[in-house]
Amino acid sequence: MRDEILQATDRGLEVFKSFLSGNFKQVGKAFKNPFYLDNNASCYVFLDKETNTYKFKDFGDPLFFGDCFSLVGLINNIDCKTNVGFVEIMNIINNKLQLNILNTQVIPAITKIDSKINVEIITDKIESNEIVEPIIHKNFNDEELKYWHEYGIDQSTLEFYKTISIEKFVGRKKDGKEYLLFSSNKEPIYGYIQNKFIKIYRPKSTIRFLYAGEISKQYIFGLEQLPSRGDILFITGGEKDVMSLYSRGFNAICFNSETANIPKNTLKRLKSRFKHIVLLYDSDKTGITSMKKHAEGLEEFNVKYLVLPLPGTKEVKDISDYFRLGNTKEQLMKLFCQMLDLLYEETMAILKSCEIDFHNPPIKPDPLITINDVTVGSNGNLLCITGTEGSGKTNYLGGLIAGSICNDINDVDTLGTYIQSNSRNKAVIVYDTEQSEDQLYKNMSYIMHRSNLTYPPKYFKAYCLVGMSRKERLQSILQSMDKFYYEHNGIHMVVIDGIADLISGVNDEEQSVELVDELFRLAGIYKTCIVCVLHLSPSGMKLRGHLGSEIQRKAAGILSIEKEENTNISVVKALKVRDGSPLDVPLVQFGWDNELNRHVCLGYKSKEANESRKIEDLSNILKDIYSKKYSYSISELTTELMNYLNIKERMARNYIKFMKDYQLIEINPKNSQEFTTSIIPF
Repeated sequence: MRDEILQATDRGLEVFKSFLSGNFKQVGKAFKNPFYLDNNASCYVFLDKETNTYKFKDFGDPLFFGDCFSLVGLINNIDCKTNVGFVEIMNIINNKLQLNILNTQVIPAITKIDSKINVEIITDKIESNEIVEPIIHKNFNDEELKYWHEYGIDQSTLEFYKTISIEKFVGRKKDGKEYLLFSSNKEPIYGYIQNKFIKIYRPKSTIRFLYAGEISKQYIFGLEQLPSRGDILFITGGEKDVMSLYSRGFNAICFNSETANIPKNTLKRLKSRFKHIVLLYDSDKTGITSMKKHAEGLEEFNVKYLVLPLPGTKEVKDISDYFRLGNTKEQLMKLFCQMLDLLYEETMAILKSCEIDFHNPPIKPDPLITINDVTVGSNGNLLCITGTEGSGKTNYLGGLIAGSICNDINDVDTLGTYIQSNSRNKAVIVYDTEQSEDQLYKNMSYIMHRSNLTYPPKYFKAYCLVGMSRKERLQSILQSMDKFYYEHNGIHMVVIDGIADLISGVNDEEQSVELVDELFRLAGIYKTCIVCVLHLSPSGMKLRGHLGSEIQRKAAGILSIEKEENTNISVVKALKVRDGSPLDVPLVQFGWDNELNRHVCLGYKSKEANESRKIEDLSNILKDIYSKKYSYSISELTTELMNYLNIKERMARNYIKFMKDYQLIEINPKNSQEFTTSIIPF
C-alpha cells in the first residue's frame, strides 16, 4: 500500500503539495512552515536520491523532517513508526487525495484484543474495561440517519469524519465480568474512528461514551479535516457539534471535553492558519465557565468565546441543538458579528470620526497638494499602483473604483482595465493616510459622479486616517476590514493610499516584512485584493526601500501610471505581472474627452511604441545590474534578470537574445564567454 501511494503521488510530491498548500511552491525552494509562526523561510521539499522519494526538512525546527508519511503524522499527531499509526496515515492520504487505494473501513486499532478502554459514566464515575472481541460495525439504517439529519448531518459528512454505526460491542469490566452491547433503534451505538482508538457514542443510553483502544493525550476530533487556511475556526464541546458546524460550511474541532486542556503548541499552529479561533461550548454553567477560563489562559493567541442564546438545559444547550431548533448559518454569523462589535467597540468608535460623511461635507480648508490612490486587483493577492504627481493616477484609479461600485459596469469606462462586477455588493474600502478630509471628499465625490450615483452605496467606505498615529492606522485597518468582511458578506476591494505611512520607514526591513506578510495573509483569508500605493526607486523599475522589495516580491501585479511628454495622454505601464513578463504587456492609454467631460480609454499604443518601451526599460535594468559588476556569464545574467523581474529562466533568456539583437549587451573582448554593456561607462 505504501508503494502504491508513492507511485500515485509522484513519490510523495503531490502529498506535500496538498498538505502544504499555499506555502510550498517549488522543489528545492525555501518556504515558511505553515504549522507555526515561521518568520524565516527555511523549510524545503527535496528529492532524496537514496530512497527516490520526496522529503521535507525545516532547518528552523528539527521536528519537521521526513517523507510525506512523516509530515501527515506530524500534522495529525500520529506515530508513523507503529503499524497501526502508519495504516491510519495512509488512510488520511488516501481520503484527502481521493486515490481510491486503501480500504478506509479498516479499523486496525480496535481489532487488537485486550486493548485498554475507559468508560465514562454520566455521573463522572470512571471504570476500566477491556475489549473481548473486535468491534463489529454496519451500514447506517434509516432511523439512525434520521437522528443525524436532525442536526443537518448527512451520510457523506459522517463518512468524511469517519463516523460509523456499531452493531456489537463486547467488553470486560475491571472485576472480570463480561458484558455485551447490541445496537437497536432504541439504543443505537456510533463510533468516531481515531488514530489508535475509537470513541463510542450512545446518545440514548445511560452510559453514553466508551473509549476503545489507546487513547491519545491530545485527542482532537476534526483536525485532519481542516483546510490549510480559513477565516473562523470554532472549538466546540463534542464531535456532533463539529459535524453540525461543518455541514453549514464552518470549520470546527473539539477536544475530549469542554474542561480538557487545550495544548498551546497546537493553538500556535492553528493560529497561523485561521484568523479567528472561537470557543463555542455548551450554554450551561459548566460550558460558559470553561470558555471564560480557557480564553483567559490563552489570551496570547487571542482566543475568543461565543455564548449561544440557549437555556442551557440538558435538552437544549449546544450548537447542534441550536441548528436542530431551526436556526441558520446566517443567524450564527449574526451572533459572531455581534461578538466582533463588542471586541472592536473602541476602535470603531475612533474610526467613526474618520469616516467620510457624504451628507455633511467637511469645512473646506485652504487648498493643499495631495496624492490620491484607488485600488483594484485579483482575489487573494496584493496589487501595487505607483505614479508621479500629475501623471493621471488619480483619474485612472477613480475609473477603477467607480467600476466596482456602479449599478451597471457597462455604463462606466474603466480606462482599458477590466473590473469584475461587484454583483454581491461586497465591501469596497478606501483608507487614505496622506490627504486632507476635504480633498478625500472631493475625490470620492468625483468617483460617485463617474459611477452615476448621487450617494455611495452602504458597502462603500472611505476613511481619512491622517490624524491617527501609524500604529493606530494599521490596527484600525485590520479590525475594520474584519468587521466589514462579515457585515457585507465579503470584501470586493481594499485601497491603502500611502502604505509607507503604516510603518516607521520604508527601509525598516523587519517592519516591512511583517506588514506585507500580514496584508498578504489577510488578502488570502478574505479572498480580496489589497491595493497598495508606494513610490518607485530612481531607476523606475523597482519600488522604494525594503518595503518596496517585499511588495515587489509578494504582489501579483505592479502598475505604473506615467504622463507622456508634451501631451495630455497618460499611459498605464505594467512593472510586474503574475504570468509572463511585464515588458510584453501592451501599454494602455487614456486621456480627457471634452465632449464627455471625463477621462476615457484611448486604446493600446503601437507595436513600435511597445518595442521602444522594452528597449528603454531593459536599458534601465542593465544600468542597475552592471553597476555591481563589469561583465556576466550568460548563466549569471540569466539569474540576475530572473531575480530582478521575478520571471522564469526561459523568459530571461528571451530577453538576453533581445538585448543582443538590439546591441544593448555585447561579448566581452577579454572573455568571449561573458557579456558586457555599453549602456553605462566603466
